[in-house]
Amino acid sequence: MLSNTCKYAIRAVVYLSVYSSASKKIGIKEISQKLELPSPFLGKILQSLARNKLLISTKGPHGGFGLGRASEDISLMDIVEIVDGPDIFETCLVRTTICSDEEPCGIHDNITGMRKELKQFFIDQTIDDLASEFKRDRKRIRI
Repeated sequence: MLSNTCKYAIRAVVYLSVYSSASKKIGIKEISQKLELPSPFLGKILQSLARNKLLISTKGPHGGFGLGRASEDISLMDIVEIVDGPDIFETCLVRTTICSDEEPCGIHDNITGMRKELKQFFIDQTIDDLASEFKRDRKRIRI
């Protein structure tokens, strides 16, 4: 459902929530090594999040990335909208267009409720929720 790019973005923001602070920015090299992601690709993802004010980026020898706002104020939906776009919860699984209640596809009625629930989950779930879970049981969740 989510693109790999979006999954990488979520993992990187969780990582920054756990390991960065106002006084400590994390460099792209460390993030890419720890998350086992290609550095150039991750750099593009993080720059996009920084352009959208989700992250802050500092240049220089002690530069790196940090959160642009408190982790409890960043929802998964914030990241999904930046990386994959908001229509991920609207695009029809069968058609190449958006189906609706007025012009439903064959599975529209079966999937509409699940989509609404999933969208609400992404709105309600914050980076702080994921970071807290990781801090509690690092063996269960791997970022």
